[in-house]
Amino acid sequence: MQRGKRRTNKERSETTRGALIEAARRLFIEHSYAGTGTPELVAAAEVTRGALYHHFADKQALFRAVVEAESQAIAEDIERAAPADLPPIDALIQGGEAFLAAMAVPGRTRLLLVDAPAVLGRQEVDALDALHGGRTLREGVAAAMSAKALRTLPLDATAQLLGAAYDRAALAIEGGANPTEWRVVLKALIDGLAVQPFRPGG
Repeated sequence: MQRGKRRTNKERSETTRGALIEAARRLFIEHSYAGTGTPELVAAAEVTRGALYHHFADKQALFRAVVEAESQAIAEDIERAAPADLPPIDALIQGGEAFLAAMAVPGRTRLLLVDAPAVLGRQEVDALDALHGGRTLREGVAAAMSAKALRTLPLDATAQLLGAAYDRAALAIEGGANPTEWRVVLKALIDGLAVQPFRPGG
């Protein structure tokens, strides 16, 4: 009988790290960052305390890894929904829709928009966002301005204000607000920045 291929140390390490991030995500969402201790984390991940501290300096470092993994997943959803061959304004709107859909994953809005700034600080959260979701929005705004589809305005300020509007919408929808109303206003904001008004399907 042929034995299965033995995993390398790197593969085992990646598996352990992934198990810690997945377990931490679940516990941070269920019990919050403050309500989750390292004993619960290692038990849920089925690893030793030593394994936790081998991969992460402390609980906050593990939390940061969870936030980055969630941010990366959202960016990937946005990029799938708004490929480069879409007209720039369509891409902005479709990307925004993908963001709101991604933020509807249970627990994600609170994790990223409430807990993350409180635990990591605004500057660190903004730095992570600039690598992922914020990056996709900035690139979309830049492409639209370059194509003369959006009015030429300061790029970073435009992208950050649009991002803040979408974050606020995600929080409101999470709190029970009417999603359609928020989507209408978000589209109107983009329409107001457009050189020509956006016409769905046009």
